[in-house]
Amino acid sequence: MSTPVNTPVNASTNVSTDVPRKRPEELRSHQWYGTDGLRSFSHRARTRQLGYLPEEHLGKPVIAVLNTWSDINPCHSHLRDRAQAVKRGVWQAGGFPLEFPVSTLSETFQKPTPMLYRNLLALETEELLRSYPVDGAVLMGGCDKSTPALLMGAASADLPAVFVPAGPMLPGHWRGEVLGSGTDMWKYWDDKRAGVIGDCEMQEIESGLARSPGHCMTMGTASTLTAAAEALGVTVPGASSIPAVDSGHDRMAAAAGLRIVELVHRDRKLSDILTAEAFEDAVTTVLGLGGSTNAVIHLIAMAGRAGVGLTLDDFDRIARTVPVLANVRPGGQTYLMEDFHFAGGLPGFLSRIPDLLHLDRPTVCHDTLREQIAGARVHHDDVIRPRDKPVADEGGLAVLRGNLCPDGAVIKHIAAEPHLLRHTGPAVVFDDYRTMQRTINDPALNITADHVLVLRNSGPKGGPGMPEYGMLPLPDHLLKQGVRDMVRISDARMSGTSYGTCVLHVAPESYVGGPLALVRTGDSITLDVEQRKLQLNVDDEELARRRAEWTPPPVRYERGYGALYNEQITQADTGCDFEFLARPGAVQDPYAG
Repeated sequence: MSTPVNTPVNASTNVSTDVPRKRPEELRSHQWYGTDGLRSFSHRARTRQLGYLPEEHLGKPVIAVLNTWSDINPCHSHLRDRAQAVKRGVWQAGGFPLEFPVSTLSETFQKPTPMLYRNLLALETEELLRSYPVDGAVLMGGCDKSTPALLMGAASADLPAVFVPAGPMLPGHWRGEVLGSGTDMWKYWDDKRAGVIGDCEMQEIESGLARSPGHCMTMGTASTLTAAAEALGVTVPGASSIPAVDSGHDRMAAAAGLRIVELVHRDRKLSDILTAEAFEDAVTTVLGLGGSTNAVIHLIAMAGRAGVGLTLDDFDRIARTVPVLANVRPGGQTYLMEDFHFAGGLPGFLSRIPDLLHLDRPTVCHDTLREQIAGARVHHDDVIRPRDKPVADEGGLAVLRGNLCPDGAVIKHIAAEPHLLRHTGPAVVFDDYRTMQRTINDPALNITADHVLVLRNSGPKGGPGMPEYGMLPLPDHLLKQGVRDMVRISDARMSGTSYGTCVLHVAPESYVGGPLALVRTGDSITLDVEQRKLQLNVDDEELARRRAEWTPPPVRYERGYGALYNEQITQADTGCDFEFLARPGAVQDPYAG
């Protein structure tokens, strides 16, 4: 029985009275606190130093609250308060919460891209959970890279865990228009470059685009990945779409605190939740939402940490069976995440595709997904469409193959101009993003709407970090003619709030000698989304000659974390994880003495 959508936590998330409590000596934290040795004496003494009474923590599940709050992350600026609600739930359930500050990955400020540091947060999460006296964890994130990073690290540590999504910000407003973060930024920036609006209008939009704490309120990467987390079964029901400033968000955080204690007593670990079936359902969800292309990389990486082999081919296979039902920008035309939430949220969305899901798998709150979505309803059929009136007949992403991307590339074709989905045109090649910015308006390039813009050296190693450069800007003269889309190809990513005919994640990347490195201005390129084809129309003999002339670019980093990143990062088609973190193998628990 589900509660109303504005109170989305299913009633059965309350602590059960019939779950056997673990004996103190069965808790993982017992080896730190419960023995008669010198080390346990020291641990208890230092806990007294923190001001805690013995009865507050001894014999109780210790819960790590991993918080990505910081002063420089507007998406997470409310998580300092939400952590208190999590702790409240933990205390009420008979647990002992300890808050850990962890790396904040701010999409809006961190350069060259927080994707460079996703694996750093994943490593930090794993090692904190392994090295401290904790029995379970509540993971607090939401801005694009924080969701996969926290879940990757927690999956590797494999303790009981619940994820608390940061939630979307309030819709933006400007002169009677509802603005979507990111999506309308791109739109009005192009209008400014085209001379349609001026500086005064842009200053007003600057103040009206992002009105509250929370991540992007479009179906960008943040909303896509928190929805994927809910579909995986690692949040309380309905959690992913609650607006960040809604009082329901506080209640959800408290419910997560209540739930994690019970998960510890049940010994339900992340490995019990993150199954192959769960990842298939997460892919189905992302595709049916018309979600971000970034989810492809992150879900493959998350699945790898859980020992599940998820590939690009799985995305393309599932995409052909899943309709897009979420009419949420940028893949949809009208609505934002608050509309999606009050239309039924993810439980309502999933209730429309039960035949496409694995309903008998467990979640953190229920023994089966079937129980979790039982009674869920949709309250607005234009926000979450019926199956017979989809936004698109097939999932919002397509995987491309061809001699330009032998290991694959992706395109969010529902956000592209339909006439460009089958297109052949001459390439205009830019060797890096700075060069592109400097020369895109050069009249000597003679760029027309039929050209194909190609950006290289922007992938995992070349970026570095695979920045969101993939929505290449159009030349000013074309914008002034009313052109708003062109075919663009790169080994970069793009923001989930972006739109356009952008082919992304070309693998292998040009920096390591992938075929993108061999393209020259004037070469003919064919894109055919229906045939899943991306082809460089140059004969093999000429490509072999170019390859013989190609020389590797200079190393991006000579020391530090960047050097480790450059040495260990994998390509986009395998998730951009670090090889030494992605490989299988056991890691022993520390000896606490």
